[in-house]
Amino acid sequence: MDIATNQRRKKPFQPGAIALLCAWAACLPLTSMAQGTEISGQIRSDWISRQAADTGPLAQANRLQAGTAQVAASAATVQAELRASGSAGAVRWNATATAQVQAPESGSAATQGWINEAYASGSAAWGWQWSAGKKVVSWDVGFGFRPNDVVQQETRRTLASESLEGRPLLMAEHFDADTAWSLVWVNPSEAQANAGAKEAALAARVYQRAGAVDWHGFVRQGEHTGTSVGAAAAWVASDALELHASVRAFAHADSSSSINTGTGLSFTNPWHAGLRDAGQQLLVGGTWTSESQISLLVEAWHDDTALTDAQWNTWSTRNQALPLWAAGGVPASAVAGNLAWQGNAFSVSKNLRQDNLFVRLSWQQDRWQTALDVLYTPADQGSITTLSAIWSGERFKIEGGLRVHGGPDSAVVRQLPVQRQGYAVATWAF
Repeated sequence: MDIATNQRRKKPFQPGAIALLCAWAACLPLTSMAQGTEISGQIRSDWISRQAADTGPLAQANRLQAGTAQVAASAATVQAELRASGSAGAVRWNATATAQVQAPESGSAATQGWINEAYASGSAAWGWQWSAGKKVVSWDVGFGFRPNDVVQQETRRTLASESLEGRPLLMAEHFDADTAWSLVWVNPSEAQANAGAKEAALAARVYQRAGAVDWHGFVRQGEHTGTSVGAAAAWVASDALELHASVRAFAHADSSSSINTGTGLSFTNPWHAGLRDAGQQLLVGGTWTSESQISLLVEAWHDDTALTDAQWNTWSTRNQALPLWAAGGVPASAVAGNLAWQGNAFSVSKNLRQDNLFVRLSWQQDRWQTALDVLYTPADQGSITTLSAIWSGERFKIEGGLRVHGGPDSAVVRQLPVQRQGYAVATWAF
């Protein structure tokens, strides 16, 4: 254990009054509904068709023993989302809740519900504003990847967009026409062991507009990941061209690794969570838009939180060696279990490979928006291609699309448990 880790554990985040304030903010809408409440919402229904992969460790595991590795099935989902806002004296409040019924193919339906947002906000001294509760706070300038999205830590490029679920936080903001300051205490009451987006942390952002350029500065102090600092800029170079960039340096990052990188069998899951050492994340990109509303977005990024090329090579070698144990007479269940554990590599980072290239071509025409995008990983020539179309009316919206993973069989994206997905979504807003 290093000295920095010892120091962080000696000074854990204490929830105290902040946690009580967050809880109060979550309950406030229930006690204030009669005071100028505005209510809206939507009903959303979708069908996602998924085709399981025939390559990769999870596919191999299920061939050896069916059902060893769980693969997401095609499913129909219906969601009802309700949004409400109002005021109680000088305090404003906002709340969003979702109820969902999901029926997977060849499975039983499941229901669940959650609170997307529930927070109170108001004015403080010297021009500051405060917010407390569960709130979506998304930062940074990228589209396919956002290195400095250190509060919300949103998953980008989802198949069909949904309303985000906010984070418990206490936030202070000060802004004028050209400058903004934001201070956030996120997850103040979370357990010390929580990682990723649930880690307790202090974060700050400063924004400054200077002519056609927007400048951003970021700093974050995580309970166990330590300090990270970052900067971003977005420049509107002309009516048709926008350029942006973002960079972040971190002392530590949540990660996981396997204690068995050889060809031998493990009796228990060899993958364990831990911290990786210092590294960087960076992104550069730009958007060109024509007068006919055709847009071309190009981004390239590097992410040190992802597994290295050497680690993926070792992982692939183990995948090739494990099935040989079954051929040698080892019980199929033991080999299948080891192959299924190899799937833990897919969740180490938001990016599978460290280096990525993203291209998106879109067209807006009246009520229609169509798009074609490709995420390419140069290290193994893998690609994820998505074609989508959206029609938006006054209250109705219909969208659909197809996502396909391509490249050689050795590409990491070809090892994922699902290789093709098609979707259709209908939304009615009220």
